[in-house]
Amino acid sequence: MIIKPKTRGFICTTAHPEGCRQNVKEQINYIKSKDPIKGPKKVLVIGSSTGYGLASRITAAFGCGADTIGVFFEKPAEDKRTATAGWYNMAAFEEEAKKAGLYSKSINGDAFSDSIKEKTIELIKKDWGKVDLIIYSLAAPRRTHPKTGEVFNSVIKPIGNPYTNKTVNFHTGEVSEITVEPATEDEIRQTVAVMGGEEWEMWIEALKTAGVLADGAITVAFSYIGPELTHAVYKNGTIGKAKEHLEASAKNITNLLKDIDGKAYISVNKALVTQSSSAIPVVPLYISLLFKIMKEKGIHEGCIEQLYRLFAERLYADTLLLDNEGRIRLDDLEMREDVQNEVAKLWSKVNTENIEEITDIKGYREDFFKLFGFGLSGINYDEECSEKVDIPGLV
Repeated sequence: MIIKPKTRGFICTTAHPEGCRQNVKEQINYIKSKDPIKGPKKVLVIGSSTGYGLASRITAAFGCGADTIGVFFEKPAEDKRTATAGWYNMAAFEEEAKKAGLYSKSINGDAFSDSIKEKTIELIKKDWGKVDLIIYSLAAPRRTHPKTGEVFNSVIKPIGNPYTNKTVNFHTGEVSEITVEPATEDEIRQTVAVMGGEEWEMWIEALKTAGVLADGAITVAFSYIGPELTHAVYKNGTIGKAKEHLEASAKNITNLLKDIDGKAYISVNKALVTQSSSAIPVVPLYISLLFKIMKEKGIHEGCIEQLYRLFAERLYADTLLLDNEGRIRLDDLEMREDVQNEVAKLWSKVNTENIEEITDIKGYREDFFKLFGFGLSGINYDEECSEKVDIPGLV
């Protein structure tokens, strides 16, 4: 079939297999262009199919030469519908890993479920024995609790008072004012249940109980803080409450792993175009301004550049740099005073008429469609291609 992008709000409902393959290859080539990393050798990535999870798996495999197992929840092509982008990403990753002679297996299913944890543990026992590094990178709108069966739904809302500020329809470039009503107590509770650290703790407890964690095992989860501009809908909102819970979980996990000298870390990363960030009011406009400034200063990074720094310059460097709260800060370039001062100045000026000129909304759109395999060089999008693609290492 000939595959074109079809959008519904902040979601693209189609994905291009060749474009996704090219996107994955570009990230692999970036890692291969860098110095090898003396890092982990057995890596489990929970939420490995897009964004930071995908970049983690690529960095571990092609930067460290590590064996990897990826866990994700993606849909294959069906009834003339394309597969999800993550499905195509994992197919491309598995193909490239196989070519490179790297062990690579994948598990597709609900990572919040006990059955997927058990399946993953069985695979680790059978093929590896122990795992060195666990990346926790789940980003889902809902979660079914594996013990109680309760279904939780997350919301992106401020807490306490309604919040009004500028936002943008990144497809059209229209800047408008949006008011987001505050979350209820139950919405806060449910968001924490989906996006907090309970599931991370459950995964590490299950792995430890099964005896598959190597001595000195490390686990990392991703977070974001951002500038004051986004705090109402992020740091001080429902997502922020979930991230606070995630940070508390890091301390609980480190305590749990004391006897094997293991550690849990939160990596605070840069704002980037992801399926998740596209859904947050205010954030796409902020990112469009941020990209413009960081590109002009030559300090812009995508997921893969951030993850190379995480592995090479933080986790597996001679000295691990942490902030006062014990977090890894990969948002250091984004949060530079000169960068944020310029963002603030432009924020007050930006409107529908000047958005193309004073922001990088074009770059935002390009990155958004690239997530789904569209807009990559070297791909003829007018040619037919097969939407049905297998993942070689799927267990």
